[in-house]
Amino acid sequence: MPIHEIAALAAALTWAFTGVISADPAKALGALAFNRLRMVIVFIALAGWTIATGQFATVTGDAFVPLLLSGFIGIFLGDTALFLAMNRLGPRRTAILFSTNAPMSVVLGWLVLGEALPAQTLLGIAITIAGVILAIVFGKRRDLLHQWETVTGPLAVGVTLGLIAALCQAVGALIARPVMETGLVDPVAASALRVGASAFCLVILGFMPMESARARAPLTVSLAGMVALSGLLGMGLGMTLILYALEGGEVGIITTLSATTPAMMLPILWWRSGQVPAAGAWIGALLVVAGTSLIFLT
Repeated sequence: MPIHEIAALAAALTWAFTGVISADPAKALGALAFNRLRMVIVFIALAGWTIATGQFATVTGDAFVPLLLSGFIGIFLGDTALFLAMNRLGPRRTAILFSTNAPMSVVLGWLVLGEALPAQTLLGIAITIAGVILAIVFGKRRDLLHQWETVTGPLAVGVTLGLIAALCQAVGALIARPVMETGLVDPVAASALRVGASAFCLVILGFMPMESARARAPLTVSLAGMVALSGLLGMGLGMTLILYALEGGEVGIITTLSATTPAMMLPILWWRSGQVPAAGAWIGALLVVAGTSLIFLT
């Protein structure tokens, strides 16, 4: 397999590990506090790199507003909803729900940009949705007692948050697409600006008189390390791998390979929890991968 396709699979594996790594610190600190610290760390790293290499100069005046708006919707709102969902549903169900950003992106591209929506794409969307439903409804056995399989609060609320996260991701990508398609803006510099917009909003939110914005637990060295690892692994290494993959691979193939995260997460959860995921979880995850393949390989 070519190196660019291997990089896309490595990115998916990186995001699968990130989901598992993030579950416990996000629950301990709370979604907003966890995401705030995560975004600040990632922004410092990305901004430092782009300033040191001089690539930040590629972000021209016309690109600022779309990238800031993309970061506000896709990362600030999207990631916050994502970790709120994870605290309620655990990493497996959240990863499955978040994978719906693929069909959402296609539908939005059809509605907003007039992009084609052929029969194969519609079939892929239907298979993806079927996989998500199967993994959520039948993805757990009664004997699975690990905390990552526990649903906190109403299931409908967690599912709604997961779908909101996916929608925000899709909208954020749609806003950033015209800017990135010009080829004039360095991808890492664009990511630094998007992450910076999210970090700024989260820091401001931290000063608001909201109990949910406060950290639930003291920030220990161990927790800070887990948060930093989550951010640098998922948004640093994972993003770098996918950008490298897109440099030399076909977009449809790279996108499909990078969307295998829900399937890759299952053996990782098995390894970390010592409990075999239910048959519905495996079948649902594979249907999501198959549906995404049909969408992007049209």
